[in-house]
Amino acid sequence: MLTTLELLKQRCEKENLSLWELSVKDEIENTKVSEEDIFNRLQRTLDVMKESSHQALKVPVVSVTGMTGGNAKKMNDYFLSGDTVLGDTAALAMAMALSTSEVNAAMGRIVAAPTAGSAGILPATLMTMYHKYGFDDRKLMEAMLVATQFGQVIFDNATFAGAEGGCQAETGAASAMAAAAVCYLRGYDIHIQENAAVCALLNILGLVCDPIGGMVEFPCNIRNANGVMNALASADMAMAGVKVFVTFDEAVDTLKRVGDSLPAGLRETGEGGVAVCPSALRLRKKYIDGNV
Repeated sequence: MLTTLELLKQRCEKENLSLWELSVKDEIENTKVSEEDIFNRLQRTLDVMKESSHQALKVPVVSVTGMTGGNAKKMNDYFLSGDTVLGDTAALAMAMALSTSEVNAAMGRIVAAPTAGSAGILPATLMTMYHKYGFDDRKLMEAMLVATQFGQVIFDNATFAGAEGGCQAETGAASAMAAAAVCYLRGYDIHIQENAAVCALLNILGLVCDPIGGMVEFPCNIRNANGVMNALASADMAMAGVKVFVTFDEAVDTLKRVGDSLPAGLRETGEGGVAVCPSALRLRKKYIDGNV
């Protein structure tokens, strides 16, 4: 049976469980592992997220092609300057998202959460909450489980693949998952978590997937930085009580319909969007095709 958020909300109420507790219960029933085993695995995942989100902050990490790299350090240096427009929280969050994106492009170890192309968003969000509020690993892992529940709904009813649904399916899904996690960490219930996830999806509906040369580098890296901002802003709107008029299930259905409507050239083929701009074609020729 396909998972919907409505079904998850009903189960949480009926079984008197939070969303992360429901996730643990289902995992134990389905795989016969212990709760200790589940959190040990989550700890390993969180440790990778920590490493990837900080690895490129002090020393530039360059992609395998050589086309991109060093932006995380630049963003971190800007954060350290203390002269950012949006403030320290935003600047550090973007730097950490760029870091994981660059580690991925350099073939380093990352957590695809939910994809490699969007891998910077959830780690940067969780680490932002750690740096700003001091949440411990256990709480961060519970937030990861909340994120996975929202992700499961997207996986079951739409897609995570840029090749199927455009970048809205990658950075959009990651932003929604991360926004819900933020609200959980701040003590808000599943209804506010839902509103945050809806905001994140609606903010990014229709975003195409158009990487230069088909490589997960540009504009993927800056979309990871913007994705974490989307998650944090969406969480703040939901926690402030901003009205949201559609459900998460409806937003996911919309994500699927919009993705299906995108032409093939705007779904990770590298044949449309930014990927065919003159500057992008020159970069592809230099760094990917091997012709100067």
